[in-house]
Amino acid sequence: MSEIAIRAENVSKRYSIGAQRSLNDPMLQDAIAAVVAIPLRKLANLGRRMVGATVPDPVDTSPHTWALHDVSFEVPRGQIIGLIGPNGAGKSTLLKIISRITEPTDGRIEIHGRVGSMLEVGTGFHPELTGRENIYLSGAMLGMKKVDITRRLDEIIAFSGIEKFIDSPVKYYSSGMYVRLGFAVAAHLESEILLIDEVLAVGDVAFQRKCLAKMDDVQQHGRTVIFVSHSMPAVTRLCERAILIAGGVVQKDGPASQVASAYLLASASRSADHEWTDPSTAPGNEVIRLRRLRVRTEDGATTDAPEIHSVIGLEMVYDVLQPGLPLGPSFELSDPSDLCIFSTRDLEPAWRGIPRPAGRYVSTAWIPANFLAEGMHLVRARAICPDPLRLHFDVPNAVAFQVVDRMDGQGARGDWEGNVAGVVRPMLEWTTVLTK
Repeated sequence: MSEIAIRAENVSKRYSIGAQRSLNDPMLQDAIAAVVAIPLRKLANLGRRMVGATVPDPVDTSPHTWALHDVSFEVPRGQIIGLIGPNGAGKSTLLKIISRITEPTDGRIEIHGRVGSMLEVGTGFHPELTGRENIYLSGAMLGMKKVDITRRLDEIIAFSGIEKFIDSPVKYYSSGMYVRLGFAVAAHLESEILLIDEVLAVGDVAFQRKCLAKMDDVQQHGRTVIFVSHSMPAVTRLCERAILIAGGVVQKDGPASQVASAYLLASASRSADHEWTDPSTAPGNEVIRLRRLRVRTEDGATTDAPEIHSVIGLEMVYDVLQPGLPLGPSFELSDPSDLCIFSTRDLEPAWRGIPRPAGRYVSTAWIPANFLAEGMHLVRARAICPDPLRLHFDVPNAVAFQVVDRMDGQGARGDWEGNVAGVVRPMLEWTTVLTK
């Protein structure tokens, strides 16, 4: 088998919008027939498959939109890839093309291996069949023998946590029960390629943690995973690589921490380095002007994705224009929900309460290693004079950065793979004494 699990070449998908069709319309009838034929195509296309553009339809003059446009990438076997981007970016459409639920308008996707997917609640389940019967149906669609499905049956049911309802028709299942069974089936049956959409958000927190741990285990056994999620901490923990899609186009492809950071910073319309080149428009007044803010490492490099176990510097460059005032720079950190994590101001003895001469200053607040939790952080910058009391500038969300936890054992999470609650994550000193 090829070392490449998935290869996409110039894949595009166009949808017509605003056009209504009659049930007698031949094009609609063909579309319905194509959907009905999906399970049969899956049975007939095991192992290496080519998903290519279909024969062109008759000219369609109705308005249309491109869900995907000229998307190309390769996924090596055994890699976990995060697929991220805003709602409507084309992520789910891409997974449906890989799953052969729909066909591309242009381009092709080459697939090496059986594909198991969890894209939507109840995908692939027959509503009239029981949960147990749907497990066998899903395995058969992957080309598995009944004896092999039976061998994994107890493990699948136990993982799903719906043992009491496994012999009830799935049409009576709640959305959470659908998700539990669907993920259990997709993760435990013999699919070399696993596609997981944001549908996991339907499950409860405990089950989400269980699924994330299972995905890591799946990758350790050489299976390929494409994981769509809006949780950047989950993406940076699980994935070595991420692909950012926006507007149906691949915007960035690279290490997960870098791609996730770029996406979050773009969403916040902020970067890790903000410089004001024109003093007349820089924040401040006749007393003080802010010139630059940035997030830096100990060796002086600007960083938008510091490691959780590294020291982080918040650097402020400013010009004192009017001498003789005791000025105090300060920072405030918050998360994307605007929850304040902490605030800090310059209390260095050499300058605390001391009138400052005119000149350019560089003040840096150092955040200890293993103090912040993983995730996005927004920085607010202020300059205050305590006597006479006056706020000289206040710049909210001036810069931002994404703290990355790679689960390498160096951070406060240790060997725990699940979610770690809290807006900070200090590595505290522990002492343990055996008393008896």
